[in-house]
Amino acid sequence: MNVVQRFFVSAARHGRALLVAGLTAGIAFPELALAMKPWLPLLVSALLFLAALRVGPRQAFGVARDLPVSAGIAIFYQIVMPVAAILIMMVFGWLSFPVAAALVLMLSASPISGNANLTIMTGHDPAPALRLMIIGTALLPLTVILPLSLVPELGSVQDVIEAAIRLMGVIAAAAILGFCLRHFLMPNPTQDGIRILDGVSAITMAIVVIGLMSAVGPAIFTSPLQFFYWLGIACLANLGLQVLMVSVLKYSRFRQQRVAYAISAGNRNIALFLVALPQEVTDPLLLFIGCYQIPMYLTPILLGKIYGSVETEPQPE
Repeated sequence: MNVVQRFFVSAARHGRALLVAGLTAGIAFPELALAMKPWLPLLVSALLFLAALRVGPRQAFGVARDLPVSAGIAIFYQIVMPVAAILIMMVFGWLSFPVAAALVLMLSASPISGNANLTIMTGHDPAPALRLMIIGTALLPLTVILPLSLVPELGSVQDVIEAAIRLMGVIAAAAILGFCLRHFLMPNPTQDGIRILDGVSAITMAIVVIGLMSAVGPAIFTSPLQFFYWLGIACLANLGLQVLMVSVLKYSRFRQQRVAYAISAGNRNIALFLVALPQEVTDPLLLFIGCYQIPMYLTPILLGKIYGSVETEPQPE
């Protein structure tokens, strides 16, 4: 391997440290985080492209029987979970609180494109996470209608559907490009080639998280109590869902894939709603969205022991 290849292999080996560095840089240098924000859509698309290139079309879509499974899990995550949360908050009279809107939006969102990369960092097969993200995003314009219709304070459902459709187009383009390059240019990549792709993905994720921290840095110094409140909510929602799903799925037929499904349960693309909902709805949620990135991108570290104890199965070539 040449120097550049060794650099990316080293980045893959230290992927968790790179994520911590990205979080730290985004918090410590808010000007840098703000400068990165306009590039986030392109960088997120690049992450999906790299994940698709790494996994390949056969692993991503699996055999035909896997598609209904992914659709069923996506519907459970994106309809059943938020509706159940809404009903519980209605019973306790919490639905008018800002935390209710944050949790409903989080639970209604599809999994993030980076879940495949996070699954790789835990040492497990990323293909189920990639399938679930693709199908979850494709279904989002339909699954989002019921949860948001139960919380009219969240704004126009039509705006959210239009944003989801635009996101679907970006995801489809990135995934198709990645699959085509994998199929035609590297149908049987070497282990070194896979590690190089993992290194490029790790570096890209570290850059992405810098831009997602733009609201967190100022809050730490000006409103520390508010910051820790929202950070606690974000960690409980994100990590709690992951631990719940990895424990429950242990006793299901998805035992071998439960790490990818658990990571997808907690790590959702809530940032999608920033471009769709009215500013008066999203402004109170900006700090939550920033705090939500912390457990999201620290998943391989915070839950590393739990996921490391889960048995793995050989990944198909």
